[in-house]
Amino acid sequence: MTSERAVGALVAEAERRFAERHPESRKQLSMAAAFMPGGNTRSVLFYDPFPVVMARGEGCKLWDLDGHEYVDFLGEFTAGIYGHSHPVIRKAILEAVENGLNLTGHNVLEAQLARVVCQRFPSIQLVRFTNSGTEANLMAVALAKAFTHRSKVLVFEGAYHGGFMSFGKNGHELNVPHDYVVGSYNDIEGTSDLIDECAPDLAVVIAEPMLGASGAIPGTREFLGMLREKTRDSGALLIFDEVMTSRLGPCGLQALLGVQADLTTLGKYIGGGSSIGAFGGRADIMNLFDPRQPNALHHAGTFNNNVISMAAGIAGLMHIYTAAAAQELTQRGEMLRQRLNALCVGRGATLQFTGIGSLMNAHATASPIVRPFEPDEHQQAIKSLLFFHLLERGFYIARRGYIVLSLPIDDHDIDRFVEAIDEFLILHEHLLCKGDKGLIRARHR
Repeated sequence: MTSERAVGALVAEAERRFAERHPESRKQLSMAAAFMPGGNTRSVLFYDPFPVVMARGEGCKLWDLDGHEYVDFLGEFTAGIYGHSHPVIRKAILEAVENGLNLTGHNVLEAQLARVVCQRFPSIQLVRFTNSGTEANLMAVALAKAFTHRSKVLVFEGAYHGGFMSFGKNGHELNVPHDYVVGSYNDIEGTSDLIDECAPDLAVVIAEPMLGASGAIPGTREFLGMLREKTRDSGALLIFDEVMTSRLGPCGLQALLGVQADLTTLGKYIGGGSSIGAFGGRADIMNLFDPRQPNALHHAGTFNNNVISMAAGIAGLMHIYTAAAAQELTQRGEMLRQRLNALCVGRGATLQFTGIGSLMNAHATASPIVRPFEPDEHQQAIKSLLFFHLLERGFYIARRGYIVLSLPIDDHDIDRFVEAIDEFLILHEHLLCKGDKGLIRARHR
């Protein structure tokens, strides 16, 4: 049997065992399908044969409908940095709700959270809130076009800026119809030429300092620095989408890299685990929204300043995810990724973990990864095998190999996770040693 057929058979067997162990999840999804397409309202959560359905969470633990317990190594795709039902955040939410859930006006909490955000992130002089990171990116791009009076938007292959600005291999039929120019991530020369070619019409370049959905691929300091220099020279604006990466270090990833954008978008964890987004930056740009000015831009949103997200965000950023906590979590993630890659090298496995700090992704290849790539069937099957292997051993990650640390995860959880990965490398050694071991060692040296 070829290795492709062998790994396919192993995935089929893993899916069969999964289905046997999760009858209540299957039943719940079947019921939900009567009212939602495929029983789903969030595409990223679906996978074959059906997704596990969670019943509750506490700290870094999750329990599904069938009673299986997991350590949550996905953390709500970075939004769940505080774990589940952190007592400080729960207390803040309850106190806010006691004063009125919908106040139909300005409230004191929005200004408090705005102050915390502006003080925390050096690139943000003024900020506005939204309901999600998707909304934040949509508003930031629209603002850049209004500010520059230009039309073109430079994005990158593999980038994900929300459900309406997604640039995977096959595009996205729901994308907002801006006049896009699509560049290649980490390609300094090619992107520089693109900016020069469309400079007179280029309104904005939007980039993730580390690609998230495409596999936790960091942007190089040289590449991001080039974006800063070229946009400044051409009169275009630079947006850094830090919806995910703002958790990487006390002041976000751009601060660690020393490259500052004109506008920055945030989301995920800054609302304490509740729905939120934010965009902010230079005061001269953001002041286009100042309602005291004639012809100000209009930005509506019933829940932009909702008291739950504001209160939870203040509690989280001020009392839990402090600058010191951010630095510690980032270092913890760095150490974990180094341990995992050392295991892969030691076992001669064509598996590696990319990323920065508490965000990382498994890839079934030994080749250097500097831009998005489409895994072949064998590589995708290996990641599926890893996903089901970890589920059976009580760890929850994304099927695409995405791994996220949250604050409640401790050294014992990490040690057990590393042991589970090592067990996987040993169990599937015959499938993971197809590549050049010299290349593997060089990649992780």
